[in-house]
Formats: sequence, C-alpha cells, structure tokens
Amino acid sequence: MESPKVSVIVPCFNHGAFLEEAVDSVFAQTCQDFEIIVVDDGSTDPATQRLFARFRRPRTQVLRSEHRGVAAARNLAIQQSRGRYISALDADDRLHPEFLARTTALLDADPGLAFCSTWLETFGGESWVWRPERCDLPALLAECVVLTAAPVRREAVLAVGGYDGERCAAGDEDWDLWLSLVERGLAGTIIPEVLFFYRRVPGSRSESCARGETRLALWRNLLAKHRASYLAHASEVFLRKERQCGEILRDNWLLEYAIEAELRPQFEARQAELARLQAALAEEDR
Repeated sequence: MESPKVSVIVPCFNHGAFLEEAVDSVFAQTCQDFEIIVVDDGSTDPATQRLFARFRRPRTQVLRSEHRGVAAARNLAIQQSRGRYISALDADDRLHPEFLARTTALLDADPGLAFCSTWLETFGGESWVWRPERCDLPALLAECVVLTAAPVRREAVLAVGGYDGERCAAGDEDWDLWLSLVERGLAGTIIPEVLFFYRRVPGSRSESCARGETRLALWRNLLAKHRASYLAHASEVFLRKERQCGEILRDNWLLEYAIEAELRPQFEARQAELARLQAALAEEDR
C-alpha cells in the first residue's frame, strides 16, 4: 500500500465523549492524504469502552494497550505509522479543516523545516486565542510555543527517540520533544492563523499541569534534561519570563483599577439604595 502523507495519532484514555468529534475533524480536512491511528490507552470509563467496542472508521486502526500514559500511547502509534509526517491529536481537541493542508504544504516546500505549528483558539470552558510568534530555542526554553498536534517529520521524531515517557511524565512530553528537535538544529515555524481548536475544561490535564507541584515537577524535568541549553540561554529565558510577568501584573492592575474606579461606586450606590429601601420598609411596619 502507498504510504499516506500524514499519520494522525490519537491517544485516548477515558475521553470517549470527545473522540468522535476529534476524528470527524480529521475526516473534514481538505487534505485527505492521511491515516488515523487511535490508541485506547487502557480506558476504564464504561462509556469509552462501549465506544471502542463499536468504533469503526475508514483509514483508521485502533490499537489497545494497558494504561501507560500519553507518551507511551503516542510512541506505540508512531511504531505502527506509515506517514511522512506525524500529527499527535489529543482525543478532546479539533483540527480546522485547513490544518493539515496548510501545515504540510510548508513542510513539503522546505526540507529544512522539521515541524509546523499554528495559532489556536480554546473552546469548552474557556474562549481565547493563543498567538505565539517564535519557536526558536530561546522561545521554546521559556514556554511550549508549539502545538502538540503540529505535524512533524516522522524520521525527526524517531531520531530523538520519540516521546520521553520516563523522564517527562508531568505533561511536558510534547514540550520536551520540540526542545529535543531544536537542540539538534532542526527548525520549525508557526503559521499566524487559528487552525486548531483546543478544549479547556475544569480538571483537564492542561489545567493541572499549570499549577502547584505539578508545574514545578514539569520545570524540574525540563531543567534537568536540557540543562546545557538553559545555561546557554539563561538571560534570554529570564527576560522573556520577566516580560510575561510584567504583562500579567499590568493586566491585574487594569482589573483592579476597573473594580475600584467603576464597579465599587456602583456597588456602594446599590448598598445605599438597599439601606434606603430597608429603612422605608421598617418605617411602614411601624
């Protein structure tokens, strides 16, 4: 059989409620030169198990394994893949219809590019647009600025050993992959358009990875594995993080100002009106 251009790999652990929506977004692509490899990563949710019992799609194979985590599930799918490019789509996200066509066109045109990302828009519990501008090494050291689903050359992923599920198990396995590629001199690019839709709901893995000890563990993993790069680019990373902190502080100040200047007078006026009405009511009761 002729190999497809793209292997879309979809690990799924108890996300049966969203899986068909994610797969439908692949079949809606203007680029139809793909295969889909879904990995049931030991799902325990009865609804997800029932879905897999009846799940049949063309150009789609389903692999099953014990629950070993998303990195291991992706690596299993990559082993079975035949595509020139790999796109790791999470089971609860969606692709824009032009996602594969636009990203792989750039990879086809420039053999020097190893991966191609885009902007994203969140949906579900939140709605905002993420617009990263750069994906060079300093930018990647400071923040994961590349989509998990960004198409990447299969041979490049294999050259760095795939996803590191041993050391990077705090939700940083995709970030670690992009860092490993760029450290080898492989470049990527970002299309400045929203071509990807990222689900954000309370309790999601992305939310937990951004907080507390999980966030610290993520940073410890990256600092340990990519120590030389962080030491070489420490000042650039520090300045980038300082700028981000400054922007957060500014936004927080604007919110506090709005509360103090606009909402507080309204609140105090409503309190005064409530007190007046209560006093009038008490007077009538006498």
